[in-house]
Amino acid sequence: MARSFARLAPPARLVPLVPLVPLVLLVPLVLLALPAHATLQVGAPAPDFSTQASLGGKVFDYALRDALKQGPVVLYFYPAAFTPGCTIEAHEFAEAVDRFKALGASVIGVSHDPIDTLNRFSVSECRSKFPVAADADQKIMKAYDAVLPFRSSMASRTSYVIAPDGHILYEFTNLSPEQHVANTLAAVRKWAEAKK
Repeated sequence: MARSFARLAPPARLVPLVPLVPLVLLVPLVLLALPAHATLQVGAPAPDFSTQASLGGKVFDYALRDALKQGPVVLYFYPAAFTPGCTIEAHEFAEAVDRFKALGASVIGVSHDPIDTLNRFSVSECRSKFPVAADADQKIMKAYDAVLPFRSSMASRTSYVIAPDGHILYEFTNLSPEQHVANTLAAVRKWAEAKK
């Protein structure tokens, strides 16, 4: 009997416990992991736009040209209201909006969401501190090259700082909500210090 144990069968080929996922399904995950890059570079003219926006649940007409008369504008694009990353980013901008204002800058968020959704988002997640604008036809996000590569109806997470003269001071694209507020605040601070 001992000899029968000495002659064990060769080890069976290991079979993966998880079935192989088709490569097509992995592409969006890979794209999420990689930072994207906006093509509007520092120094480029910022495309002008007007659209409906909501501040504190109240709809108004927003015009970039008018906002720039007051100082630099932090224009940030986000994929969709009430999603986890976009909620985090809205909270962080709401907490920092007074620091932006102290430097003479304003903040506006833009997504593809309808204005009714943004009315609620502007109150609950933006805490009525800054407006969020509707870009249902994606004209603004396309003009700023802020479209998700794998979902063209939605914006990528891209932040721009636009100088009062209408040129891009800073751009940052990363699907993670972290660093957008800190980076844009640092860019506005640098602009303000250069103006002293």
